[in-house]
Amino acid sequence: MADKQDSTRKETLGFQTEVRQLLKLMIHSLYSNKEIFLRELISNASDAADKLRFEALAQPDLLGEDELTIQIEIDKEKRQLSVVDNGIGMSRDELVDNLGTIARSGTAEFLEQMTGDQQHDATLIGQFGVGFYSAFIVADKVTVDTRRAGDDKAVRWESNGEGEFTIEEIDREERGTRVTLHLKDDGAEFVEPFRIESLIRKYSDHIGFPVSLHTEGEDETKVVNSATALWTRSRTDVEDEEYKEFYKYLSHDFADPLAWSHNRVEGKREYTSLLYIPAAAPFDMWNREAPRGLKLYVQRVFIMDDAEQFLPLYLRFVKGVVDSADLPLNVSRELLQQNPDLAAMRSALTKRVLDMLGKLTKGDDYAKFWLEFGQVLKEGLVEDLANKDKLAKLLRFATTQSGTDAQDQSLDDYVARAQEDQDKIYYILADNHATAVASPHLEQLLKRGLEVLLLTDRIDPWLVDGIAEYEGKALVDVSRAALDLPDDEEKTSLESMNEEHQPLLERIKGVLSDRVETVHVSRRLVDSPACVVAADDDLNPQLRRMLEASGQEIPETKPILEINVEHPLVSRLAAEADEQRFEGLSNIVLDHALLAEGSQLDNPAAYVHRMNKLLLDIESGTKND
Repeated sequence: MADKQDSTRKETLGFQTEVRQLLKLMIHSLYSNKEIFLRELISNASDAADKLRFEALAQPDLLGEDELTIQIEIDKEKRQLSVVDNGIGMSRDELVDNLGTIARSGTAEFLEQMTGDQQHDATLIGQFGVGFYSAFIVADKVTVDTRRAGDDKAVRWESNGEGEFTIEEIDREERGTRVTLHLKDDGAEFVEPFRIESLIRKYSDHIGFPVSLHTEGEDETKVVNSATALWTRSRTDVEDEEYKEFYKYLSHDFADPLAWSHNRVEGKREYTSLLYIPAAAPFDMWNREAPRGLKLYVQRVFIMDDAEQFLPLYLRFVKGVVDSADLPLNVSRELLQQNPDLAAMRSALTKRVLDMLGKLTKGDDYAKFWLEFGQVLKEGLVEDLANKDKLAKLLRFATTQSGTDAQDQSLDDYVARAQEDQDKIYYILADNHATAVASPHLEQLLKRGLEVLLLTDRIDPWLVDGIAEYEGKALVDVSRAALDLPDDEEKTSLESMNEEHQPLLERIKGVLSDRVETVHVSRRLVDSPACVVAADDDLNPQLRRMLEASGQEIPETKPILEINVEHPLVSRLAAEADEQRFEGLSNIVLDHALLAEGSQLDNPAAYVHRMNKLLLDIESGTKND
């Protein structure tokens, strides 16, 4: 919103609140890595050239005969550095939108994660992408002169990064953009030709447009970079450091990628792909509507950012480029959906990413990957049945064998440790690791030395439905009523045990009829007096709680109560003659079973009342004794 305006149409506008916050945090957190501003500004200039070349496909007059270039100009005397391109340029409205706001969902949540710790905040900002605003790390004022291709009006944007910027119309003959940095006192290094040349080679050698350097007062203008798009080169000609720097240019990330794959496909379909696995998740990864996908080129002509059609949603963290020789130059997102070659390319690129991850499992970096992206990868077991087997081998879990909450055990690890003739893979769903480890449902399995997967991620209830079985072993929920443990001939059959204790079971069920479906003797308990289990057709408690929290109405069901007839508390219950005390104690047994599985009690006040009464009865009995 304009604060003031004069006859020259110079307006003073305020930055979006999030921009002011980001500028303050960025200058504070990225000061030790301030040279990245040049990478970001050259990247923006390259994008502007790409976009002009694309628009010129439909309007050739926009481009004319000009060669698309990027020029860095330095003026030692004025302590200024300019990044100049003859790309698409910006209109007044585009300038305000692009340089006055951050049009990214989740910005507020991202900023809330800032702690004031420079190293931590720098990592977060790297995941967010700094772009144009990185200029204020080294400059106390930034001036942007721009004219959009095909427009006869030019505009100047200027700001000191403190909270406001000015906009005014100017005279400018050529299209494109000039970003001029008025460097701070300690920014003298960035007007040294050797320093700038080294930064161009380090960060922007792969840019597909010539990046030249000109020093004020000198006649020579020198092209510094190789001006060859990296993915068009042979893999044997590209150094690892070049791959890493291209990733940083592509993703605006500070960290090196964990892995990459550069591949050229020839034959019926011809395309080149360069795919990267990041080291850290972006801040908006859980926003499934956020822009995602690969940068698409057709015959080396940039077509679009975030082409999501080439990879499934569960691989939304993958960064990269795909350059096709077969797609039409006028391809749009809608036409991509209809293109018959797309399905084959999508399938091949998906398998290539999964193969990259498969190779990553052989080393220590996979633990880092799983910590950042494991929950997202699990979505694939629900969404991508064609790659179910590949995905299952990539999964990692915490188990009762590992002894920690680290998800570092594969299904192959579990199968290798399984007991002889064990035909099942046992798992338990819980809200967190502590609840899972302490669950009464594990007691008999642990006693028998049977390993259990501890599943605590929100997607796990859907995950186990997607897997169902692995290597011929069915996945079995240990909290289900029909749990089938390996035979133990010394144990009396469950049917005979239920029949033997029928009077107690009926008595408890009579008291708890409005809270439980039925009451059984338990074969899974060792140390606990009772547990609740779900019928085979019922939703598990974790999934029910998630669906209810999202506002869905779920038909009411009652759990099954299982009791350990060998436990002293159950023996005490069976011997209780006073019906009022029997009722209170029965409800407490059920309350504790529900709490142990992570459920909330429908009536906590009633539970507290029963516990207070029980404690008073115990105290009274002790005094009488």
